Amino acid sequence: MVSIPVYNRNGEQVDVYEIDPAELAPKINKQLLHDAVVMYRANLRQGTAKCKNRSETEGSTRKLYRQKGTGRARAGMRRTPIRRGGGRAHPKRPQDWSYRLPKKALRLATRMALAARIADNEVVLIDELKFEQPKTKEAATILKNLGLQDQRVLVTLENYDVTAYKSLRNIDKVDTLPVSDLNAYVILRPKKVLMTRAALDMFRAKAVGTAS
Repeated sequence: MVSIPVYNRNGEQVDVYEIDPAELAPKINKQLLHDAVVMYRANLRQGTAKCKNRSETEGSTRKLYRQKGTGRARAGMRRTPIRRGGGRAHPKRPQDWSYRLPKKALRLATRMALAARIADNEVVLIDELKFEQPKTKEAATILKNLGLQDQRVLVTLENYDVTAYKSLRNIDKVDTLPVSDLNAYVILRPKKVLMTRAALDMFRAKAVGTAS
């Protein structure tokens, strides 16, 4: 059982949240987490890299000079890969790098990732995170009160909140996502994970329902 302090906007502890990481995932499978992260990173690749081969390169196809009698090595056209400005021998081509692991494996990896962050005391809980209107300065002050300034932080809310998103989006190294959009990669990437109590309750309920 892990006891996570619950803070308010001023950085004052107001409660303690009790949770057993094994409730989210009985064990941590590092290989599954690795496979999930590699998949998510591969799916982020644009796959638009392209180089020209010798047929796509501009230049004459005429033989540069006669085959014999010059004392130099034989040479063909100037588009060959061994000459400056020539085409590539094995050029890169646009391709789709994306692939998918089974849904059950990805859901389990997401639960494992958060369970690992909780076990390592890398999850910070706040009682609530609401803004009357978008205020980046107010959001930055809250992060500073929680000791999360100048760190890569994932802020997780129970639902998509436009006001909170606009308040946090201009802060460097800070990402904001609802519980429904969490995956193993976004959970493991930051230094700390800031969650509202309601967000953790929702994730916990969803994890228990999926496991059962």
